[in-house]
Amino acid sequence: MPMAAAVVGHSGLETFWFVVIAILWAGYFVLEGFDFGVGILLPVVGRDDLDRQVLINTIGPVWDGNEVWLLVAGGATFAAFPDWYATLFSGFYLPLFLILASLIFRGVAFEFRAKRALPQWRRAWDHAIFWGSLLPALLWGVAFANILRGVPIGRGFSYLGSFFNLLNPYALVGGVTTLLLFTLHGAVFASLKTTDELKERSERTARLLAPAATAAVVAFLAWTYVNAHNIHNEGLVPPIVPIACIAAVAAVGWLLREKLGGWAFVSTAFALLTLVATVFLNLFPRVMVSSISPAYDLTIGNAASAPYTLKVMTIVALIFTPIVLVYQGWSYWVFRARVARPPATTEAAAGDGTPAAPAEADLR
Repeated sequence: MPMAAAVVGHSGLETFWFVVIAILWAGYFVLEGFDFGVGILLPVVGRDDLDRQVLINTIGPVWDGNEVWLLVAGGATFAAFPDWYATLFSGFYLPLFLILASLIFRGVAFEFRAKRALPQWRRAWDHAIFWGSLLPALLWGVAFANILRGVPIGRGFSYLGSFFNLLNPYALVGGVTTLLLFTLHGAVFASLKTTDELKERSERTARLLAPAATAAVVAFLAWTYVNAHNIHNEGLVPPIVPIACIAAVAAVGWLLREKLGGWAFVSTAFALLTLVATVFLNLFPRVMVSSISPAYDLTIGNAASAPYTLKVMTIVALIFTPIVLVYQGWSYWVFRARVARPPATTEAAAGDGTPAAPAEADLR
């Protein structure tokens, strides 16, 4: 369907909310992305319990705030494009359930890990953090690649496939791409938030990950370009967007070698932003592609709520979004300092020289 014809008759609010949802997902990938990366690197960079506690404390004050971006993206999709939400959650039920379960176990692990000092207790929750970070990092890429590639959607926006339709080579490459990008993003973040040996190990891990992440991004974006022609996309994506994404990832290793860690973090964040931009620009004006027939594609027109609903949502968003952004920015400013590794033991308060448990920083 020609793009011009697809957008005829729209009030403009459908396009506005499509852009808003894309921004929300981009924000989620950038902010929650380094949370996932730190969790995945917990057993790799953390050599002992104190190392792992320091890594957790780097994201402790912000991880739950970062997840708000996911909640808002899901809520905005439900309200602005209910048919998109319904088709997505019915067709992608199992992977989305796995993501939700992983996020729940991960959140519980952050809260419960410090409740007891037993090594077995902490190792169990460390495993929960690792798997609760790795599975969403992989499955978000699988989900978005399938949305872009096309899934069997029939008449009435009904999903006609199974779980195994989602496990195609293109989607798996998308999953590996997000997994490697999030892990690289987390490694760079950890290098900026830690000190001494932990900082050096984080930088070294990031330098090792950068070539693999670059190769994955190149493979995924090249395949996405081919896929865009297969689904008769009108070529809305400017070539500079995917090229910038590749260049940003490729620059990370060099930036770290030049001791420009802050710019390396900007590069990984920019790579995630342009990756999400490439996906949504390829989709527009669709929100989900049908692999059966273009006639069954979900678009910003046929999947949107009533104009009055979109108008009310826009007014509410314009009032409250700046408040939320200012508050989250303030929280990052307050917790901007590096997290140093505490001493292995502290002296008991009674002064009798009895070793006490390792000091724990509050995760809130």
